[in-house]
Amino acid sequence: MRTLWSLGYSARLLKTNRCRTAASNTSFPTVWMLLAQYSGRIPGPFVVVKKNSFFTMPETAEDKSDVELYSPHPEVRGMKVLDREAFKRTVVVPVLKVKKETVNTVLKSLKHTVLQRPGLKRVVEAPEDEDSRLVVLDPHKIPEFSLGESEQEVLKKLNVPPEVFKYNLELTYENFKSEEILRAVLPEGQDVTSGFSRVGHIAHFNLRDHQLPYRHLIGQVIIDKNPGITCVVNKTSIIDSTYRNFQMEVLAGESNLVTKVKENSILYELDFSKVYWNPRLSTEHSRIVELLKPGDVLFDVFAGIGPFAIPAAKKKCRVFANDLNPESYNWLLHNCKLNKVDSKIKVFNMDGRDFLLGPVREELSKELPLLKGEQKTSFHIVMNLPALAIEFLDVFRHLLVGEPCSTAGLPTVHCYGFSKHDDPAKDIQERAEASLGASLGGRCSTYLVRNVAPNKEMLCISFQIPADVLYKSPCHEEAEPASKRLCTSKEFPEEKPRS
Repeated sequence: MRTLWSLGYSARLLKTNRCRTAASNTSFPTVWMLLAQYSGRIPGPFVVVKKNSFFTMPETAEDKSDVELYSPHPEVRGMKVLDREAFKRTVVVPVLKVKKETVNTVLKSLKHTVLQRPGLKRVVEAPEDEDSRLVVLDPHKIPEFSLGESEQEVLKKLNVPPEVFKYNLELTYENFKSEEILRAVLPEGQDVTSGFSRVGHIAHFNLRDHQLPYRHLIGQVIIDKNPGITCVVNKTSIIDSTYRNFQMEVLAGESNLVTKVKENSILYELDFSKVYWNPRLSTEHSRIVELLKPGDVLFDVFAGIGPFAIPAAKKKCRVFANDLNPESYNWLLHNCKLNKVDSKIKVFNMDGRDFLLGPVREELSKELPLLKGEQKTSFHIVMNLPALAIEFLDVFRHLLVGEPCSTAGLPTVHCYGFSKHDDPAKDIQERAEASLGASLGGRCSTYLVRNVAPNKEMLCISFQIPADVLYKSPCHEEAEPASKRLCTSKEFPEEKPRS
């Protein structure tokens, strides 16, 4: 998954060469350029400028906007249907006239002063002089169209005249970056975008209300400026907590939402309109899998298309993976086969609570009594449904009957949740304790996964299920009325593993 980066014009404008101050005017509006050319001030595309003798104008509000040399033409403000031709403009930049054989030496010697902008040439042909070239300088570093003493000394050693020329540089839509284009189009002072996630060939936006009138233009610009992106979508509803998907609108490009993604060297295929996938969780998937050792057992309660389950299986763990969404279940099966781990993962299409009360309890009841004091197998239960997972923790209350053979073998739970609390770690722990009916003080850890929205965090709380929570003694079970007992594994039909 990538976001739109801030370009930092202000920071660049503050940079100056030693012993010089930045001028407030580095490019002239088109009308002034035309008048200057007509009056003979600028013969042709460039003119020699002697120190402290070039044409200047009083500073105006318009001049301040022109300081951002690479802004598109101001007339594009408010555009809703993309017109690439409207972005053309001519700006004035400083250049040096250099003999062809000296160009490379000058570029190396003045590398901090030469224009460094992707997509723009640093060297252009000199009109009516085949033996020379024009080296384009960065106008932010040559604000007064005159070189500093250090640059002049360098050129003197290279026998290059230090005169600076003005050159009319033509910019087109192709020369502007996506944020520059969108900042010029959207209403002044408003956020350009809220960022996007990349899922294979799809760019996924969560646009804000003021951006919606420009959504189709935004989509086309993103396709133009990001190779490999052929479809742009915008989320139009909140995530459905049942199947973890959401409604979306295709803003630009093809309507093909079946895509391929690679995460941590593993390939997945999915239909982005029908299953949940978040590229921002790549690090978290890797963090949990790194906790596992070959031979460990992983129960993935809300598995999605397999970002925990498949890498765990590749690590030679035994995996039980479940998801309620039939589409996620089918893509999980597909990705298990795609990654050749279908024989190592048992896949289920069940409600998470039923999965815990059925296959998970059955496997723990069978495996835990066999563990010895120095056992090496660990059991991990991942519950990545942050909107609801904490509410499922009550399932572990007296899930098993008897006594643990080894407290070291008690399953470790990794449960995810959202919090808007001032102390999100404390909030998550208290909610988990309320659901478990037991204190986790001193025996749990919380990990901040990511910031989801302003004042909303996603966290993971990890803990070994306390023995007095997980186990219920047989005598206690007999004393309870049958109507109040938790179901035992015998009361559930045997689940046939699907792979």
